[in-house]
Amino acid sequence: MTFRVTVQPSGHQFEVMEDESILQAALRASIGLPYGCRSGACGSCKGKVVQGRVHLGSYQETALTEADIAQGKALFCCAQPQEDLVIEAREVSGFTDMQIKKLPCRVEGIERPNHDVVILKLRLPANEKFEFMAGQYIDFLLKDGKRRSFSLANAPHDAAVLELHIRHYPGGSFSGFVFNELKERAILRFEGPLGAFVLREDSTKPIIFMAGATGFAPIKGLINHARHRGIERPMTLYWGVQSRADLYQMEVVQAWEAAMPHFSFVPVLSDPLPEDRWEGRTGFVHQAILDDHADLSGYQVYACGAPRMVEAGFTAFTTTRGLPEDEFYSDPFVPSGV
Repeated sequence: MTFRVTVQPSGHQFEVMEDESILQAALRASIGLPYGCRSGACGSCKGKVVQGRVHLGSYQETALTEADIAQGKALFCCAQPQEDLVIEAREVSGFTDMQIKKLPCRVEGIERPNHDVVILKLRLPANEKFEFMAGQYIDFLLKDGKRRSFSLANAPHDAAVLELHIRHYPGGSFSGFVFNELKERAILRFEGPLGAFVLREDSTKPIIFMAGATGFAPIKGLINHARHRGIERPMTLYWGVQSRADLYQMEVVQAWEAAMPHFSFVPVLSDPLPEDRWEGRTGFVHQAILDDHADLSGYQVYACGAPRMVEAGFTAFTTTRGLPEDEFYSDPFVPSGV
C-alpha cells in the first residue's frame, strides 16, 4: 500500500511506501525536505500535517513536544502516513542532487589545535568524485554497525581533503578512538553527504551564525562557501565556548575579518579562566545575540551546536525578537555515545 503526500506551498507530490517514513520517501523522490539526524532527535525535519493522519513513530520529546503535536506538527524523519497527506514544509534546493555514497578514505592528517579537539583530514581514492554542499555531514560506518556523524568543515570548492572537527567526550568510544588510537594513513569508511544545513542563497537577508564549540565546523564551511561565491550579505558569527583555548581556529576567523568587510565576529565565553584575562562577552551565546538585536524579523539565523543551545536560541529568537520560524536553520549535535 502507498500513500500520496502533497507538500505545501510548492505543490510537489510523492508516494510513500508501507513502512517508509515521509522523509525517506521525499528524498527518494528528490524532494528537498530539510533534515538532520534522521532519528527523531534534532527536530530539523519538523513540519505541519495539514490534512490526513500519521503515525508519529519513535522520537525524543525535546524534538517534538506536546505543544507541537497539538499544533499538528510531526517529525518527518520518523512519521509514517496512515492515509494520503497534505503537509507544510520548507523545501531546500540543491542537496537532493548530491549522490549519497559509501566510500573509503585515508587519514591524511590529525591536528590538535587544543586539549579536546582534533581536526581530522581525510583523503578519498583518486578515482572517486565526492560532491557535497557546504554545511552537510558524513556518517562514519563502524565495524559494529553503528554510525557516528560529523559535519564537513570544507566548502565544496576546496574539497581535495575533507576536514572534520571532532571533540573528545569523556567515555566516548569513537572520539576516544580518534584521540588515542587513530593514526595517519588509517583507512575509514563513511556514507555521505547527508543533511540539509545548507546556505539559502536565494535570500538577501543578513545572516547570524550561532556556533557552540565544534558547531563551528559546518559554519566554517558555510562562510568559506559564501566568500568563494562572492556573497556580500552582512554576516555575524557568534561563537560560544567555555574558555579562550576553545576558540581553536582564530586564525581562520581573523582571515575572514580582514577579507570580508561585511563580516563581524563576536566570541562569547561561558566560563573564562583567570589566565584568559578575558575582557570580552561572557554568558550564553544566544543571550549575546538577544542583547545585540531587538528585532530579528529581517534576519536568517544558522545555528549549530548542543541541542540545548539550539533550542534556547530558537525559542527566544522566534518568541521575543520576531524571527520567522522558517528563517531559523539548525544542525543540533545530538549525542550518540561519541
